[in-house]
Amino acid sequence: MTPQELKNSILQRAIEGKLVEQRKEEGTGEELYKLIQEEKNKLIKEGKVKKQKPLPEITEEEIPFDIPESWKWVRLGDVFQFINGDRGKNYPAKSKLKENGDIPFISAINLKDGTVDENNLLYLDINQYERLGSGKLLKNDIVLCIRGSLGKNCIYPFEKGAIASSLVILRNYKKIKLEFVLNYLNSYLFYSETKKYDNGTAQPNLSAQNAKKILLPLPPLKEQERIVEKIEDLMLLVDKYGKNWQMLEDLNKKFPEDLKKSLLQEAIKGRLVEQRKEEGTGEELFELIKEEKNKLIKEGKIKKQKPLPEITEEEIPFDIPESWKWVRLGEITLKLTDGAHKTPTYTNEGIPFLSVKDISSGKIDYSSCRFISKKEHDKLFERCNPERGDLLLTKVGTTGIPVVIDTDEEFSLFVSVALLKFPKKLINIYFLKHLINSPLVQVQVKENTRGVGNKNWVMRDIANTIIPLPPLAEQKRLVEKLEELLPLCEQVIKN
Repeated sequence: MTPQELKNSILQRAIEGKLVEQRKEEGTGEELYKLIQEEKNKLIKEGKVKKQKPLPEITEEEIPFDIPESWKWVRLGDVFQFINGDRGKNYPAKSKLKENGDIPFISAINLKDGTVDENNLLYLDINQYERLGSGKLLKNDIVLCIRGSLGKNCIYPFEKGAIASSLVILRNYKKIKLEFVLNYLNSYLFYSETKKYDNGTAQPNLSAQNAKKILLPLPPLKEQERIVEKIEDLMLLVDKYGKNWQMLEDLNKKFPEDLKKSLLQEAIKGRLVEQRKEEGTGEELFELIKEEKNKLIKEGKIKKQKPLPEITEEEIPFDIPESWKWVRLGEITLKLTDGAHKTPTYTNEGIPFLSVKDISSGKIDYSSCRFISKKEHDKLFERCNPERGDLLLTKVGTTGIPVVIDTDEEFSLFVSVALLKFPKKLINIYFLKHLINSPLVQVQVKENTRGVGNKNWVMRDIANTIIPLPPLAEQKRLVEKLEELLPLCEQVIKN
């Protein structure tokens, strides 16, 4: 249960009469209602309040749930004086309001957490205030928004004020606990009552006349006070619960990703599967890769690369199995290049031209890619020729995302994407993908990505990336184990 759901549940129990016990000596809602009517009639006789048309009787069909026998269903307009804002010629234009003054002018934006938020509060001068024919606030009035941010409310804390036309004043006849009513206005019952009179437009709208008809369960005054006190005590606990709930939510959101990172880190430390002597060593595999590279260089199929610096003891981040070997990424690639450095001529159709945005999801996405002509593609393909089984790597903007090419469809690349080719019979490409996604490599990506706005992981730094190299058979077993375990990370939270 979320903190908001818990709050809603407490408020619902409160207005159903289930939060505190009923006490005979506190009287009844019926008796309180009669006292309110006596006070109202007294004020009418004194000319302080205008007599209003009677509101319709409450029917059985309207009553949403049972309440204690000592309570009474009433309409808001029968127990509160409703006062609209002045909507005539004296209504102040926003341009005439001031940022400082003596008399606050309250709009929906100022209603927050049951009181007036003084940020963005504007003011009337005394002449503007005195010209108003209606909508004048007194301390402890309830302010209710009936248009736009429908239902926002507060108890007015200042001596004087005025309301915008989107608000209405509920003035107490001194017989009802204001905080009880405010809790009611924040309950689901009030929300459901407003929906009865919703005008169905894009902007929620409730007329003051319809607001008067809204039902309110009325307990005796003493019970209202005990209900408010109980709610305040419980809301303190809800706030504590909310903090813990949010911490748990944050952990739950992070947990699958953290668990994945932990699995990948265990994998590249050689702890996820056992080492087997018969599978050979990373050193032996590295020698085979060098032999393959030298053979292809002699055949003119790949270019000789500049030697990369030796890996120093200081660079090694952790221990790996003796059968593994630390290498630089560029040492095991047959080709390491990036896409076109100049923007090509785009066409409406043709060969897909992929940039970082088209692979940043972790897979190739053609849905919003650009296209180039076959002729231009063929020219670009001479230098940068992505093929099935190769690895793409984001290097500009969003850096360090690996994507295995699993299609035979031809496409070209922009400079924001690197292309890595490996000896396919000696390297498991999916092991490399998992390796690049691991914290070991992602830390290096972060450390070596340059720039602030247009971030760039340059080719030299990609080649210099330090990785552990297990024997090929162990790479395959690691991939199998990871592909078994990684999907379970998401299920941990779902279950």
